[in-house]
Amino acid sequence: MAAGAERAVWDRTPALLLDPYRFISRRCRRRGTDAFTTRLMLEPAVCVTGPEAAAVFTDTGHFTRSGAVPPRITKTIFGRGGVQGLDGEAHRHRKRLFVSLMSPQRVAELAALVERGFDRAAADWPGRGRVVLYDEFRAVLTRAVCTWAGVPLEPADAPKRTAQLTALYDGAGRIGPRHLRSRRARRAADRWAGDVVRRIRAGRIAPPEDTAAHAAAWHRDPDGALLDEHTAAVELLNVLRPVVAVAVYLAFAAHALHRDPRCAEEIAAEDDGGGAGGSGDPAPSRLFAQEVRRYYPFFPFVAARARHDMVLRGRRIPRGRRVLLDLYGTDHDPRVWREPEAFWPERFRDRMPTPYDLVPQGAGDPNTHHRCPGEPVTVALIAAVARRLARLDYEVPEQDAEVDMRRLPALPRSGFVVRVPGF
Repeated sequence: MAAGAERAVWDRTPALLLDPYRFISRRCRRRGTDAFTTRLMLEPAVCVTGPEAAAVFTDTGHFTRSGAVPPRITKTIFGRGGVQGLDGEAHRHRKRLFVSLMSPQRVAELAALVERGFDRAAADWPGRGRVVLYDEFRAVLTRAVCTWAGVPLEPADAPKRTAQLTALYDGAGRIGPRHLRSRRARRAADRWAGDVVRRIRAGRIAPPEDTAAHAAAWHRDPDGALLDEHTAAVELLNVLRPVVAVAVYLAFAAHALHRDPRCAEEIAAEDDGGGAGGSGDPAPSRLFAQEVRRYYPFFPFVAARARHDMVLRGRRIPRGRRVLLDLYGTDHDPRVWREPEAFWPERFRDRMPTPYDLVPQGAGDPNTHHRCPGEPVTVALIAAVARRLARLDYEVPEQDAEVDMRRLPALPRSGFVVRVPGF
């Protein structure tokens, strides 16, 4: 059989669901290749890994996102009509809506809101018993991002909105009741965000112009038309949901600080703004945040379809074929990362990652490609919460804190439990 030719295989969807984060990289390394053909969700697919594959994958001349994501994901995580399914100028124009919200000042304002929310939550922890940090972080992030985004949120509604925003990403890719709950949450969240858009356009509420609510409500497509109400609501949720999903990384940050007390000591010694103490070196909390993003699982892969017949990393790809780019495996590629299975924040002290080797939230240019434009928010929030945790007096009781790699998203099985001594 010729190199790169396809051969009939059984559908590997069950194997993918059993090991979503390592499915691609383990098979690539076992075969000594960066690409292989398989069958997933009853159709042929090509799986690729590594920075070289990522650079080609993000080239919109070669790949399109249209029709690449399974409907079950569009109907839960991303929402119908969202930016993730656009291509070309339509995508670049819509992407500017999100990029405009990510100025350093606005990112710092969100981080400050999260810090204040953390402090309020932590004030209730002493003597309370077991505190599940993942749950606490989701609640803190929901309240903070709604305030930051200009979305009204009554205190009594906060638990409901936290549960809805969580369900959009937590369990959306699974099969069975968890996925059905995610679908129901999407419908409810669409109605909620749609009502916010409708009230803004009617002049009943007036969020500041630099907020996500204002930007989504008044965004115009290239033809000058306002987004329809549903699409504007979807894009507003595409700001709220990813911030709440950072709770996954915050739980991992707690996990990492517990495993490596040295990191906690260095972070605790920072100034309150996360500065570098005048040395000019990156702050330990920011190095730590980058390593949390590299080391721990978040997105397993992203999907696109080939625009034309091509060969990628020795594998023939016909036009229209779905291609999966391995994110977790690329972040753990031993050809790129020294001791990739070691948690080592110092690796980022003298190294600037490229858009194609550190890819936990997608590859390419976040301003123009299908890469999350909120990475500065993610780094800032991990660093801010790590500083708070490093200075908090708490105990880690016995628990099952092993990272569940079969879960989407992966998490410490316990959600990471702490106990704060009472007064």
